[in-house]
Amino acid sequence: MDEGSADPFDRMGTVGIEEEFYVVDDRGYPVSGTDELVYEADPPAILEERLDHELFKCVIETQTPTCEDATEAREVLREVREALRVHAETHGYTVAGAGLHPAAKWRELDHAEKPRYRSQLDRIQYPQHRNTTAGVHVHVGVDDAEKAMWVANEIRWFLPVLLALSANSPFWNGYDTGLASARAKIFEALPHTGMPTAFDSYEAYTDFEGLMFDHGSIADRGELWYDVRPHTELGTVEIRTPDGQHDPRYVEAFCEYAHALVIDLAERYEDGENGRNHRRETLDENKWRAMRYGHDAHFIDREAAGEVTLWDVIDRETERLGVSGIADCYDRESGATRQRRLLDDEGPGALRSALLLEPL
Repeated sequence: MDEGSADPFDRMGTVGIEEEFYVVDDRGYPVSGTDELVYEADPPAILEERLDHELFKCVIETQTPTCEDATEAREVLREVREALRVHAETHGYTVAGAGLHPAAKWRELDHAEKPRYRSQLDRIQYPQHRNTTAGVHVHVGVDDAEKAMWVANEIRWFLPVLLALSANSPFWNGYDTGLASARAKIFEALPHTGMPTAFDSYEAYTDFEGLMFDHGSIADRGELWYDVRPHTELGTVEIRTPDGQHDPRYVEAFCEYAHALVIDLAERYEDGENGRNHRRETLDENKWRAMRYGHDAHFIDREAAGEVTLWDVIDRETERLGVSGIADCYDRESGATRQRRLLDDEGPGALRSALLLEPL
């Protein structure tokens, strides 16, 4: 692995979105389809070199091209999703979106044969063998490496807000976990995950990245799977918190909010604002509350002096940053609540159908 460089941090406010989905059969059950869709068939042009598989052969990932801003990213996101849906249907599959698929039982699913994943399975063992998760990652370009590190440190308090809004994975391995986002907890069993500590400088982060590689803890920088990180190859702040979604409006809202947060924090850095230096333990508590309660979460506030509800934060952020999507998401039924309601009222078949990507 080459040493992390400050050079990629040269553009401010660009956006890229990665989404993970489930390849499913005509009954909505996860099925091994990524070999055919990724390796054995030519994808639509917008997906060329932007389509990959994950650990399981039923999980597929898309990446948008780099977009100039959140508005362009919204348009491109829908094009990418529609291209994936059509590509899958052409080859006899459908596509579902959720943080965990309620019908995915990890012991019954095939792992990918890619050497990178085989190496991870051998090194990590049980936590990786059961990792049937699917998430959303938002990259926002930052034009200075030190600024990117400061933004990544400061944005940590806001990540549980995104997780609570996105919570869309109550079921895992065939049962109700009692959590709104079981995906987040399952994923945290892997090494180098969860809420990162704050780093004093970009150099401190790249030194840590190099240390993990030199001692065989990671095979590449992509195996630092923290909830946020400065991406030392792409020159972005990468936010990795949300659950996977079937509804693009949620992803559009996460993108709008993440972009606005990064821009705002970058401006605060340029104005010389001091960082909050939150303890990771407090941030972990907020993340736990997001996992457990979703839309009903209460958080320890940024001053660690009291509590705020998820709506308190959303109402403030909507006004402060001039965004609207996160309020719209809050007003809708949460993904976790919707999944439980559908299972109770209409049964597992209706739940599986409700997770399918719809034509756009």
